[in-house]
Order: sequence, then C-alpha cells, then structure tokens
Amino acid sequence: MIWVAMLWTGAPGLHPQATTPSAAPATTAVRGRVEVINAGGPGKTRHEKIPVTVVWLTPITTTGAGGETPAMPSLSVTPATNLRLVQKNKSFEPHILVVPAGSLVEFPNRDPFFHNVFSLFEGKKFNLGLYEAGTSQTVRFDRPGISYIFCNIHPEMSAVVITIATPLYAVSNSDGQLSLAGVPYGRYVLHVWSDGMGPETQPLTRSLMIAENASSLGVIWVPAANGQSMVHKNMYGRDYDEPTPNSSVYEQQH
Repeated sequence: MIWVAMLWTGAPGLHPQATTPSAAPATTAVRGRVEVINAGGPGKTRHEKIPVTVVWLTPITTTGAGGETPAMPSLSVTPATNLRLVQKNKSFEPHILVVPAGSLVEFPNRDPFFHNVFSLFEGKKFNLGLYEAGTSQTVRFDRPGISYIFCNIHPEMSAVVITIATPLYAVSNSDGQLSLAGVPYGRYVLHVWSDGMGPETQPLTRSLMIAENASSLGVIWVPAANGQSMVHKNMYGRDYDEPTPNSSVYEQQH
C-alpha cells in the first residue's frame, strides 16, 4: 500500500479525507520449458516429441489474525462461449481443450454414424447416450478438474477437457516452451498436466513464489505420451466389444 501525503491549503478547521489509493499489483511474465523424463529419471531427456502440457497457477492463501485471506487480489474467470469438441473421423477435435469453470461445451457429431460420448473420471462425469450424425449434445463443465472423454462405441476415440478456475494458465508449444503473461507477484501452487498422463494420474503440483527476481518455472519434467495412458474400459467397466460393421450403431445415416 502506498500512502500519499497531500498539502491542504483550504479553510482553517477543514481537513480532507485521508486517501489510500491502491496501486495495481506488480506483475511479470512467467516462462518455463517442458522436457520428457527418461527411464533414468529427471535430468535425462528423451529425444522424442514433447507431449502437449498445460500448466496453471492458483494463489496460496495465508493465515493471519482474521483467518485465511488471499495472498493477492482474487483471480476469477468468465465462462467461455462457442466451445466445441467435434466428433469426426472417429476422433475428437481438438484432442485437448482448456475451459474456464462454468463453460458450456458442445459435442457435435459430424461422422455418418452414431457416437456415445461419456466421461466417468475425476472431472465432470456424464453420459450423452447414443446420438446420430448431424446432431449435437452439450455439457457444462462447472467445477475445476480433468475430464477424460471417450466414446462407448469407438475405443480409439479420446479427448481431455481441463477445467480451471484461474486465468493464469499456458499450453506448451511444439518446442515445449511455456509462457504466462501478467502474473501478479505472490505465492502460488503450480499445477501440471501432460498428455503422457492418464485417468489414474493426478496433475503434478508444487508451490512457488513469483517475484521480481523469481519469475521462471524452470524445467518441467513430464512422462512421454506413448498412447498407453489412454487405454480404458467402456462406460460399464468392461472391455470393448469387437467392431461389428453390420450393427445399427455403425450404419450410415441417411
């Protein structure tokens, strides 16, 4: 807080109200780099494609005389609009979607056959049932979490919706670089999710301080995305049936 002293030149006996203008919090750009863990552990880089990695920051609260108070101005998010996970060519597009909490996501079916989209994991749990080509369903992702999304007919289909309640997040580029702009100074929990993780794996977390002389995430080590992380059962907890092209769920829609 900056206190501003003012010289009063008005009439005797009159005094201005004390003012305590609040300065905008100091912010900085925060950067980091993603590397893939080798079997030997962190510090041994695999020479392979860097998996898409998402990081986000949530403020750490401090305990004072009045109880828990935010360590910095509260961070809020506004639900986004026009978000879609399109089903096309027996895949979801995009494969990874980051959404603010409260956002509505549309699931249009642009394949010429039925799909049955579901998620039964840590994030939003839902089952959209069978719906045909040219139709669409919607889901509101109303709380933070990682939603692993599959189709109950096509086991090769998978997507991930990461629901967050902070505007401070970044998605790595193809070189593994991360950048978050306008991060207020303060203490945070860093959350890390990477495409090499699966439904049974929680995001990695660690605490850090962001300040004038401490604005780097450093190297973030993540597992390789080898495809095994998305191996899953159907929504009944059983192995998928063998494809039966003559079944009605595979018929072309007219």
